Amino acid sequence: MRKKSEEPSKPKLVEHRIFAPSMLIMIAICIPFAMYQDESLELLNSIFNQVVEIFNWGYLWYAIIMVILGFYMSFSKYGDVVLGDPMEKPRFTLFEYASILIAMGLGSTIMRTGMTEWANVAVDPPIGVEAMSADALMWGNAYSMFLWTFQTFAVFVMAAPALGYLVHVRKKPFMRISEACRSIFGDNFTDGIGGKILDVIFLVSILSGAAVTLGLGTPIVTYNLAEIFNIDITFGLTLIVTVVWVFFFSISAYLGIERGIKKLSTFNMYLGGAFALFIMIAGPGVFILNYFTDSVGFLFTHYTDMILNTNAVHMGEDTHIQSNTVFYFAYNATWAMLHSVFAATVSRGRTIREMIMTYLFAPMLIAWGATAVLGGLGVERYLTGEVPVLDIVQEDAMAAIPAILNSLPLSIIALVAFVVVAMIFMITTLDSTTYTIASYAGTRNMSKSEPSRNLRLIVATIITVFALLLLRIGGLPPLEVVSGLLGIPIIILQFLTIYAAKKMMDEDRAWVNNVRKKKQRKQQPNDK
Repeated sequence: MRKKSEEPSKPKLVEHRIFAPSMLIMIAICIPFAMYQDESLELLNSIFNQVVEIFNWGYLWYAIIMVILGFYMSFSKYGDVVLGDPMEKPRFTLFEYASILIAMGLGSTIMRTGMTEWANVAVDPPIGVEAMSADALMWGNAYSMFLWTFQTFAVFVMAAPALGYLVHVRKKPFMRISEACRSIFGDNFTDGIGGKILDVIFLVSILSGAAVTLGLGTPIVTYNLAEIFNIDITFGLTLIVTVVWVFFFSISAYLGIERGIKKLSTFNMYLGGAFALFIMIAGPGVFILNYFTDSVGFLFTHYTDMILNTNAVHMGEDTHIQSNTVFYFAYNATWAMLHSVFAATVSRGRTIREMIMTYLFAPMLIAWGATAVLGGLGVERYLTGEVPVLDIVQEDAMAAIPAILNSLPLSIIALVAFVVVAMIFMITTLDSTTYTIASYAGTRNMSKSEPSRNLRLIVATIITVFALLLLRIGGLPPLEVVSGLLGIPIIILQFLTIYAAKKMMDEDRAWVNNVRKKKQRKQQPNDK
C-alpha cells in the first residue's frame, strides 16, 4: 500500500507562473481606475497620444509589411507546408473552417462599423473634402470597407504559422509565445523569466481586450433592445444583456470547438445572410448594389491615400480617417496573438497557404458584404431625408443604429434579427477568446486534447467580472487605451514569431518533409 506522500498529485488546472501575475496586473490596472478614473484616463491618453504621434508612420508601415509577409509566406516554398500530418484530412470542411475564422475575425464589431463608420467619416472627412457632401459619403463607405481589407487580417494571422507548426508538426504540448520563440532565444530564456514575461504580456493583452470587447459590444444590443421594448438604457439592462451573453458563450466554450464554436459560427453565417437578404428586399436593394459598386471603385482608387496618410503637412489638423486608422492598427495588434493562437488551433491539416489565404479573404469578403448592406441602407435613408443619420451620429453614434433599422418595413423583425446576429457574433468571438486563454494558461497537452472545461468557465467568469466592474465605474476607456498600448510589445513578438516559423521550417526542411504529395492535393474530400 502506498503511503499518502507517495500518491500521485492531482495535475494543475492552470500554469500559475503566468496566470497569477496576469491577474494581479489586471487588478492593479482596475483599482486606480475605480479610485481615480478621470486622472487615470487623462494620464493614459496622454501616454498613448504621445506614442501614436511618434510612431504614427510606424503603425501604417507595420500593417503593410504584415500583408507582404503574408503573401510571401503563402506563395513561397513554405506555403505548401501542412500543419499536421500530411496524410491526415483537414479538421473542418472549408465552409466550416471559413465560418469559424470569420466569426473570430469580425465579431460584432462589423455590425457597429457597418452601420456607423461611414457617418463618422462623412462628418469629419479628409482635409479638402466638404463635410456631409457626396464626396464625404463616398469616402465614408470606402473607409468602412478599408478597415476590413488585407492589412487587418494579415495583422491577425501572421503569428499563426509558428504556433500551428509548433503544436501540429513538432507536437509541442503548449502553444505559447515563449515556446514559439524557443528556436530563437534558446532553452534558458524560454524556461526562465524571459519566457514568462512574454507569456504574461500576451495574457494581459487578451484579458483586457476581451473585457473591452464585451463592454463595447453590449451597447450594440442594449440600444436596440431599448428601442424594441421602449425602455431606458440603464446599467440594469446592461447587466441583464451581459449575463445572457455570458451564459451562452460559457456554454459554447464549455462544449468546445466541434460542438459549440463550429455550430454557432456556421449557423450565424446562414442567419447573417438571411438578414442581409431581408434588408435588400425590404429596403433599397438597387441603391445598395449601386452604392457598393461605387464604393469598391472609390476604395481601389484611394486605397494608398488611406493606408499611407499621416497628414504631415497639415500640422494639428487630424481627421477621423488619419487618427482612427492609426488607433485601429494599434488596437488590432493587441488582438494579433489571440487570433493567431485560435487560427493555429483550428488549422490542423491545413497548409500554411490555406490558413493565411482563408483568413485574408473570407472575413474580408463577408465584411464587405455587411458594409455594403448596412452602410448602404444608412446612406440611402440619409439622402432621402427619412433618417437624419449624420445629425444623430454627432450626438450619439450608437443611437443611429435603431433609428436606421426602424425605417424598414417590419422594423421589429429587423431590430430583433440585428440583435440576434450581433449576439451570436459576440458569443463566437468571446467563446473563441475563452477557449484560447484556457488553452494558453492551462496545463493540458495542446497537441492531444482540448483545454479543461472548468478552466474555460473560470476564464469566462473572470472576463465578465472585469467587464462589468469597468462598465459600472465608467472605467472602460482606460482599459481600451491600455489594450492599445500593449499592442506595441505584441508587434515585436509578432515579428519574432514570423522569424521563428521560418527558422523552424528551415531546420526541419518542412517544405520537403511535411507537404502533401501531388495525388493528395487533387483529392481533398473535406473541402467539398
